[in-house]
Amino acid sequence: MSETGSAAARGTAALLRRFVKPRLEKLIRRGQAAQHFVAQHWPQQNAPFGQHVFGDWLPAEGDRLGATLVYLHGGGFLLGSPRLFRYASKTFARAGFDVFAPAYRLAPEHPFPAALDDALRAWRALLAATQGPVVLAGDSAGGGLAVSLTLRARDEGLPLPSAVALFSPWTDLAATGASARENEETDALFSRRLILVGARAVLGRTSGRNPLASPLYADLSGLPPLLLHVGRDEVLRDDSTRLVEKAREAGVAAEIEIWPDVPHAWQLTPFIPEARLSREKAIAFLRRELTRGATAPA
Repeated sequence: MSETGSAAARGTAALLRRFVKPRLEKLIRRGQAAQHFVAQHWPQQNAPFGQHVFGDWLPAEGDRLGATLVYLHGGGFLLGSPRLFRYASKTFARAGFDVFAPAYRLAPEHPFPAALDDALRAWRALLAATQGPVVLAGDSAGGGLAVSLTLRARDEGLPLPSAVALFSPWTDLAATGASARENEETDALFSRRLILVGARAVLGRTSGRNPLASPLYADLSGLPPLLLHVGRDEVLRDDSTRLVEKAREAGVAAEIEIWPDVPHAWQLTPFIPEARLSREKAIAFLRRELTRGATAPA
């Protein structure tokens, strides 16, 4: 990988750093207010496999893989909805996956473990309704939630995803990584202080080192293969690097790529070339692991 990102990535990061980062707290509050209005006038849809499970379902396009991808959206557990992230889900649908993006309750009205409980409920319903393999993907808070969901499924004896792809995952709500301080100036969106403010809203009375809220602190043994993509300049960089280290120590196959000059969760920014490339690499990884699972001896 080149040591320098594309001009589009560098320019986007610079614009975010200058115009969005100083106003991000205010923008988040406005986004929450707008989201409450949208929720009242645009209710969630039932999943096709469960009347009490909400989310967004996209059938596979083109050459169907016979596999389902569960996509967990980001937004710091404070913002976002499956339909707002449908453009991200569509990439995976075009690659042949049936895609389900579960809805989960948001903080601060619904602090931890509300989002995890909702994701687990959706996971159980999906497993009961599908016969094919299932993989997981998620960005930012949704990436951390994907790991927590896998841990919870493991601990409860449920089938695990065949593989998990994570984009800039938030895995340490205590913000103890060196990058949380080292990258405060270079990160295009976040500071350590903002991460901790958001974490407190999400956690309520729960410790930031709770292993299901912050899967970096969990026993990762028995997890399926992981792929992580994170930006070199992110405050959350070490949420990925340390998770991969711990996963490998636990005997989990874990891959990581650290990308230069890209903003947080750049995979959601369609005009950055690195967004398409990262998604393509994630799809290739998931396809590869599905093939391995299909050919593994019973």
